[in-house]
Amino acid sequence: MPTLHFVDGAGQLLAAVEAQPGDVLLDVARLADVPLHWRCGQGTCGTCKVSIRHADPQQPVRLTRKERNVLLRAGLIDAAQAAQESWPDVSSGWRLACHVPVGEQDWQVVCPQD
Repeated sequence: MPTLHFVDGAGQLLAAVEAQPGDVLLDVARLADVPLHWRCGQGTCGTCKVSIRHADPQQPVRLTRKERNVLLRAGLIDAAQAAQESWPDVSSGWRLACHVPVGEQDWQVVCPQD
């Protein structure tokens, strides 16, 4: 069972939570009372943006068209990124917590406090 370490933008630990692989990241955060901003929970508003870091080998990240469009509209990615179906697995990239299934490995999840 992976452990998710939720941290703020300064790296301060907000919560450490065990999760089941396949759980939706936003649901895990909400159940653990992590102060992660979100509005719709449906992937249309873009407020649940997070950055995910892990120590495992990097794998291509496949995003849905909806997630890419929301990230583009929010100004978190550019048009070139939005046109790609998969991205490199880099911790500097943004994801929407309502679209991210928890993986098998431990993660550090950066929750910006803006």
